[in-house]
Amino acid sequence: MASLKEVKNRISSVKSTRQITSAMKMVASAKLHKAQGRIESMLPYQRKLNEILTNFLGTDVSFDTTYTQVRPIARVAIVVVSSNGSLCGAFNSNVVRLLDRALAEYQSLGKENILVYPIGKKAEDAVKKRGYTFEKSFLALADKPSYREAFDVAAELMRLFAEQQVDRVELIYHHFKSMGTQVLTREEYLPIDLEKIAAEKTESRSSETGYRNDYIVEPSVEVLIASLLPKVLSQKIYTILLDSNASEHAARMLAMQAATDNADDLIQELTIQYNKTRQQAITSELLDIIGGTIK
Repeated sequence: MASLKEVKNRISSVKSTRQITSAMKMVASAKLHKAQGRIESMLPYQRKLNEILTNFLGTDVSFDTTYTQVRPIARVAIVVVSSNGSLCGAFNSNVVRLLDRALAEYQSLGKENILVYPIGKKAEDAVKKRGYTFEKSFLALADKPSYREAFDVAAELMRLFAEQQVDRVELIYHHFKSMGTQVLTREEYLPIDLEKIAAEKTESRSSETGYRNDYIVEPSVEVLIASLLPKVLSQKIYTILLDSNASEHAARMLAMQAATDNADDLIQELTIQYNKTRQQAITSELLDIIGGTIK
């Protein structure tokens, strides 16, 4: 059995660790509230932008754009979003696991035909470890999502797709659903599935008593949609960055809460062990005294 000094030192060590995990939980909680505020500020704009697009897609107008062209896949780009730091549970390992699955699916294309855009240090390290190269580091975007930088990333992806340098673009990230739920997501970014967008619009408005959208558009609906799609695509990149950032803070807060609870349980167990050891030591000393008296 451990000595009193050893148990006491361990209790002190666990208490120090508990203070750290509790402080990290409070910091993560404050950052989460800020991240949720950014999402709430962005949502009205995103919803209105999507509403305008889907309203026009719901018309009988047929058009074609570069971003909707479905081609045989010879080259693919994957955008994977993680965090820069750790101590957030399985947040990063789940992202890397899904990335591995995507890379395995496209393995037949060859590494030179798989472009990976890692956003976040953990994703960047995973890409390096697997022998893939990337042209630019996006570490700042993981901590502080910026619309301007997100627009640059989206513009690069759209350019590659429009110039047929890649035939598909995929996104891997965590979707922030609630403080306790972050949904790991893998979805196709390009080409755009207009039928899916129109179907989502029909589902979302099926229960609403909407207005008739009789727009007068100049010069034409086709031109308007062609100019609107890049804005929607740019907004999508910014949205997944905000989603992932909020999910990271939520995951870290939950992980630190679990660590704090475990520390509380361990402190309680060690305190009981300390009291038992101390009681045994006192009993042993009393027995020695009594034995000496009797002699």
